[in-house]
Amino acid sequence: MAAPDGPFAWWGRRLYRWRWQVVVFWAVALLVMVPLLPRLPERLRAGGFADERLPSAAAQRTLQRELGFSPNAAAVFYVSGDRPYADPMVRSAVAASLERLRALPEVEAVIAPDMNRRQIGRSGKTAYAVISLAGQAEASLALLPEIERRAAVAPLPDGSSVETIVAGGASFFRDLQESTERDLRRAELVTPPVALVALVLVFGSLVAAAVPVVVGVATTALGLAGILALSYSSDLSVFVLNLASMLALGLGTDYALFLVSRFREELNRQATVPDAIEVTLATAGRAVFFSAGTVLIGLAGLVAFRFMLLRSLGMAGMVAVGAAVVASLTLLPAVLALLGKRVNGLTVIGRDRLRWESGLWGRLAGFVLRHPWQVLVPVLVVLVALGAPFIGARLSTPDARILPAETESRRAAALLAQEFAASAGAPLLLAVTAPATITAPEQLGTLKSLTQAIASDPRVARVDSIVDLDPRLTLEQYALLYANAEQSPDMWARGAAQSLAKGNVTLVSVVPKLDPLGPETKALVKALRATVPAPGWRIEVTGVSAGALDLTEHLYRDFPVVALVVVLVTYVLLLVTFRSVVLPAKAVLMNGLSLLASFGALAAVFQDGLLAQLPGPLGVEPLGYVEATLPILLFCTLFGLSMDYEVFLLSRVREAYQVTGDNARSVAIGLEASGRVITGAAAIVVAVAGSFALAADVVQIKALGLGIAIAVMVDATIVRALLVPATMRLLGEWNWWMPGRVQRAECKVKKAT
Repeated sequence: MAAPDGPFAWWGRRLYRWRWQVVVFWAVALLVMVPLLPRLPERLRAGGFADERLPSAAAQRTLQRELGFSPNAAAVFYVSGDRPYADPMVRSAVAASLERLRALPEVEAVIAPDMNRRQIGRSGKTAYAVISLAGQAEASLALLPEIERRAAVAPLPDGSSVETIVAGGASFFRDLQESTERDLRRAELVTPPVALVALVLVFGSLVAAAVPVVVGVATTALGLAGILALSYSSDLSVFVLNLASMLALGLGTDYALFLVSRFREELNRQATVPDAIEVTLATAGRAVFFSAGTVLIGLAGLVAFRFMLLRSLGMAGMVAVGAAVVASLTLLPAVLALLGKRVNGLTVIGRDRLRWESGLWGRLAGFVLRHPWQVLVPVLVVLVALGAPFIGARLSTPDARILPAETESRRAAALLAQEFAASAGAPLLLAVTAPATITAPEQLGTLKSLTQAIASDPRVARVDSIVDLDPRLTLEQYALLYANAEQSPDMWARGAAQSLAKGNVTLVSVVPKLDPLGPETKALVKALRATVPAPGWRIEVTGVSAGALDLTEHLYRDFPVVALVVVLVTYVLLLVTFRSVVLPAKAVLMNGLSLLASFGALAAVFQDGLLAQLPGPLGVEPLGYVEATLPILLFCTLFGLSMDYEVFLLSRVREAYQVTGDNARSVAIGLEASGRVITGAAAIVVAVAGSFALAADVVQIKALGLGIAIAVMVDATIVRALLVPATMRLLGEWNWWMPGRVQRAECKVKKAT
C-alpha cells in the first residue's frame, strides 16, 4: 500500500510524536472535569414545550391578562382512609392545612373542597383543593417542599391519619427530574461492562477491548463537561443527560473500536507502530471524522425547532458527538502509540476464530452478490412490515403516564381517575370574548346557548361557567344575580362573577368525557375553535388537550423542512466523501428504511402495547399514543448514527475499488474487512441504548433507548449485511458514477493545490 498523505496522515505523525503529552493532558483534564460533573443536574430544566406563538398560549395570555388566571396551579389531595371527608375532624384538619397554604406569599388563591362539591370524590373519602401559584410551574420547584410540609395533616385525635399528595406542574417536573437522574445512574452502571464483553468478542484481546471502553468513558466525561459549560448560556432540558450520555458513551466506544481494529490490522501487515498510527488516522480516522459529520448534521436539525426541549437536545447531542471525535482523534491514537503491539495482549479468543468470523462475512457477501434479487425483495418486505404499525400512530405530548407508578404525580393521576374522572384534571379552558359586558342580559343569553350546545356534545362530560352554577336557575335568574354582582346575595354567583368574568371576557371550563390526549378530545378542541356563538364573539381554547394538539401540529409543520435540509446536507457531505452521485442517494434510502422499522416499533410497543405482557423491565405499559417529539428526535439522531455504518462499510469498499476496479469484488472485500467490526460497533450502541431502555422507568427515555437500539440493530444486520451489498451488485458500475463536469472541477482543484 502506498504511503498515505493528507491532513489525517499528517495528524497521525504528529500524534505519535506527542503521544506522552497528549495522554498527560487528557489525564489532567479529566481530573479537573470529573469533580464538576455532579453540578450538571441542578443546571437542567424540566418542561421545554412552551412556544408563545401557539394558539393555546395566546388563550392562556388572554385569561391571565383579563381574569388574572394563573397558569400555575397545584392540587392537594386529601385521602382520609376510613373516615369520610364530611367528618368534622377531617374537615377541620383539612381547613387548617389550607390556612397554612394560604399564608404562603406565592399562593394567590385556594379553592377548597367545601367551595366546590365536585372536588369531593365518589367514595366521599378523598377530596382535593386547587391552589393558584404565582409565576410558572418550573419556578415553583423550589417552593414544592414547603407546600408539601404545610399541606401535611397531623394524625387526628383518634389516631387515624389523612394522607396528602401534592400534584401539578411543579410536582410533575420534580418527579421527572429525579426519575431521569435515577435512570441515568442505573444505565451507566450496566453499560461499560456490557460494552467490554462485546469488545472482547470482537477483538479477542482484553487490552484491545479495554481501550475503547476507556475512551468511551473519557468521551462521556468531556461531553458532560461541555454541556455543563453550555448550560450557563442556554436553557437545557433534563433529558440531555440521558441522550448525551448515550451518544457520548456509544459513539466514543464505537469510533475507538474502528480505529483500534484498523490499527491492529496494520500491525498484522508488519507495519511499524508510527506507520500503523499514520495509516489508521488516514483511513479509519478520516471515516470517523466524516461519519461524525453526518451525525452532527442530523442533530443540528433539532436546533432549528423553537421548543427548548428539542433545541437543547440538539445542542447537547452535538457537544457529545464533538467530544467523541476529539477523544477518538487525540486520546485514542496517543494510547495506541504507547501500547504499540501490546494492544494484542491478554488474548482470550484465538486469531483462528477471528479469521473464521471474517471469512463468514466474506461468504455472506458472496451469497448476496450471487443472488441479489432473491435477497433484496424479501428484505424490503420485512422492513416495510416492521414499519407498518406507524401508519396508525397517534402523536401527543407526555403526561403523568410516562412516570414510574410510585411517583407522586402518577399516584395523583391514578387517584383522580379512580375517585373523579381521568379528564377532570385536564379540562378545556375557553376564553370567551363577547362584544359587550359579559354579564349583560343579552350576552348571558348567547353564553347560555353556547354552553348548552357544548354540553350536548357526546364528547363532553360537563361544562362549568357563570351560567352553569345550578341547573335549576333560569336565564332570567342569572341576569338578576349578575345585575349587581358585587352586591349579589348568592355567594356562588358573587364568587363566580369575580373569578370567572370581567368586562367582556369569561372563562368556560369544558371537561371532556374521554382521554384528554385522545383523538376525540383533540377533535373537540378544533370544533370549539371553529365555533362562533354570534357576530363579534370569539372563542380561544387552552388546556392540556389544546396544548398537545398545537404542539404536535406545529412540530410536524416544521419537521418536513428540517428533514429535507438534513437529507440534502448529508447527501452533499457523502458526495464529497465517496466521489459518487449514486452512493449517497442509496445511503439516504437505506437510512430511511432503518428509521421506518424503528418508528413502527415505537407505535407497536408504546401505543399498542406489544410488550405489555412481559415481566419486569421488559414489560412496557402502553401510553395509547406515541410521544410527539420522539419520531423527530429519532430521525435527527439516527439519520446520522445509522450513516456511521454506511460510511465505514463504503469506505472499505471504496478503498478496494480504487485498487481492483471491480465493483462486485470490492463489495465482497469491503464487507469481509468491515463486517465483524461494524457488527461489533453496532452491538455496543445496541448495548448502550438497550441499557437505557431496560434501566429507565421514564417511558420517554425507555422509548428513545429502544428506538435507537432497534434502528441500529436493523441497520447493522439486515440493511448493511444484506440490502447494501444486494443494491450495490444490481447497480454495478453506476455505484461510482460522477458527472464529468464535477470530476474535471475536482481535477482542477487538485492541480491548483
